[in-house]
Amino acid sequence: MSRYQQLFNRLSAQNEGAFVPFVVLGDPTYELSKQILITLIESGADALEVSIPFSDPLADGPEIQGAVLRAIGNGMSVEKSFTLLKEIRDLYPEVPIGLLMYANLIHAAGIDQFYAKCAKAGVDSVLVADVPLRESADFKKAATAHNIAPIFICPPDATDETFSGIAKEGEGYTYLVSRAGVTGVAQRLENDSLEDNIAKLKAVGAPPIVQGFGISSPEQAKHYLDHGVAGVISGSAVTQIIRENLTDESALLEKLGAFIQSMKAATK
Repeated sequence: MSRYQQLFNRLSAQNEGAFVPFVVLGDPTYELSKQILITLIESGADALEVSIPFSDPLADGPEIQGAVLRAIGNGMSVEKSFTLLKEIRDLYPEVPIGLLMYANLIHAAGIDQFYAKCAKAGVDSVLVADVPLRESADFKKAATAHNIAPIFICPPDATDETFSGIAKEGEGYTYLVSRAGVTGVAQRLENDSLEDNIAKLKAVGAPPIVQGFGISSPEQAKHYLDHGVAGVISGSAVTQIIRENLTDESALLEKLGAFIQSMKAATK
């Protein structure tokens, strides 16, 4: 049984949802990024979603773009990212770790070679943000060969073909985005297609639904969990705390821990 299966089974039995923070590896520095990842887990994160910094993060808004630039500016690389991931995996053998990637970085390494590195580092899943389901065969093949869960995005305007494809090809979890556009901290709750999309994904047997894009408060997390998703992802709000406390490491980690605790509390 995969780490994701174990996690969702356990949380379901406890009548809880999953809280999954997202950060950019190496932001702002390698060593502080490691402390941030440890703080996220120790403060209650059920799983991690992370990205390897890439110069053109098309799906990401200004907050995460800033994190990418900080990490790259401080020398973070693909190889260092895998080293960091392995260090976190060794510390936390049971926590699911997912990568959100862009295709260029994977192609640069060679698709099969990249997924082999993921497996060696203890990565559980890979979501390729700029590769749609219909063009994902080569990535899915490599993922399967190395026992990595392929994660697929379900957009607000998904078609019946997309729902069925996610159920057939996806593993680990389904990334349901709450709105069109790029990542960022949102103030309003998205409801237009939410209930229909959740119902359709469940009807076709898609992997557990995790809601993302714009979730920045316990109230928002609870709203989406109350609508039937299995978990929520928050990235820009986490990265904002990092940016606002770059000059005070202890305050950064303390505020980050408090935010994670509040978000996790909303899932219970």
